[in-house]
This record gives sequence, structure tokens and C-alpha cells, in this order.
Amino acid sequence: MFIVFFRAIILYAVIVFSIRLMGKRQLGELQPSELVVTVLLSNIATLPVENVSIPMIMGIVPILTLVSLDVILSHLSLKFRPLRKAICGSAKIIISGGRIDQKVMKDLRFSVDDLMQSLRSQQVFDISQVQLAVVETTGKISVYQRQQFQNVTCGDMKIKGEDADPPKLIIDSGKVLAEPLHSLGFDRAWLDSVLKAQGRQVRDIFLMTCTEDGSTAIVPFDNAKGGKSA
Repeated sequence: MFIVFFRAIILYAVIVFSIRLMGKRQLGELQPSELVVTVLLSNIATLPVENVSIPMIMGIVPILTLVSLDVILSHLSLKFRPLRKAICGSAKIIISGGRIDQKVMKDLRFSVDDLMQSLRSQQVFDISQVQLAVVETTGKISVYQRQQFQNVTCGDMKIKGEDADPPKLIIDSGKVLAEPLHSLGFDRAWLDSVLKAQGRQVRDIFLMTCTEDGSTAIVPFDNAKGGKSA
């Protein structure tokens, strides 16, 4: 039992390391080659855990080999477009000028239900509002709506404003995050002074965000004093 436990921990660490090498993607964003590697990794990793007679090296070597191959192909595909197209495919226009390309749908084996579901995921419930829709290589649909159905922006209203980054998380579950705090141009002394002025302590804060101009928003722990956001 201890051997199985020990093997599982080692393979878990190897898989985590391998996935980190492949890059950060959600499951729905995986390219075909990355999805294949992910499936193979899960199958290979189970063999040495289930069968203790299989040497650990027989699991680790194929895992690292597949991940190395995927990383190499990824770098090569960045330099050679034909290779990238061969491995990942290319995006397909499924709606153009408001008209559905039924041939492309047939080639992609996309049903009407698949199309409508993908549009709803983009908050589009009326297909007549769509000007252009593209099926990405991951299978996700990107939608561009007709002009009259697009959300009004500040640019449309000719409203001028200053560009600024969104607030950054500087305290998470009672712990100060030094990197985002310093990136905003503040230090721990400034943070302590802000909290002191509000009668709070770092350990009592569940979440705190801050903007470049020093504006903060605080969510205390449920059992902390104050109980209100600032």
C-alpha cells in the first residue's frame, strides 16, 4: 500500500510539472495535439500506479517524452505557419454577412443545435443579430454582431476618459501579496497605514483590492469586526 501511495505522489508531481511545461490552458482551449497529449498522459500515469510490477521509469519516460515533443512542436509551429496549420488546423467562417455557410457546417459536422448553443454561450439568442461567426481551432465560436445590436461604448458616445488598469488583489485570505502591491507603487508601510486608519488588521481581511490611485475595496472575514466592505 505504501508503494502505491509513493508512486502516486511521484507521478502526480511529474504530471503537474509536465502540464506546467505545456502552458496554461483550460480544457476547452486545448488544441487537438494538446488534447491528445493530455489524454495519453492520464492513461500512461495510471499504469505504474495500478501495477506495481511496472517500473516507475516506464511511466515517467513516456510522459516526459510526450511533453517534450509537444513543447518542441509548439515552438516550431510558432515559426512555421504551414506546420501550425497542419497540427492545429485553421479557423473557419461559419456565418458571413449574416448568412450561414451550410457547407462549412457540414464539413465541420456542426449541427444547428451546436451552432445555437455556441451562440447562446456568447449571449446571442437571435441568429439574425449575427454579422460574422468564426469557428476557432479549439471548436469555440467567436461572434461579431450587427452594428445595431452591439453594445454602446464610450467611444460611440464620444465620452473621453483616462485609461487605467483594473484593481489588483493585494490581500488574499489574510495574507499580503507583495508583488501586486509593489507593482502599484505602494509598499507594506502604506498598506499598514491605510488599514490602521480604518481600524483593521491584515489577518481580519478576506479580500482587498487596490487601484493605481490608491482606492481600495475590502471584504473582511465573516467573523471579523466591522463586517462591511470599504
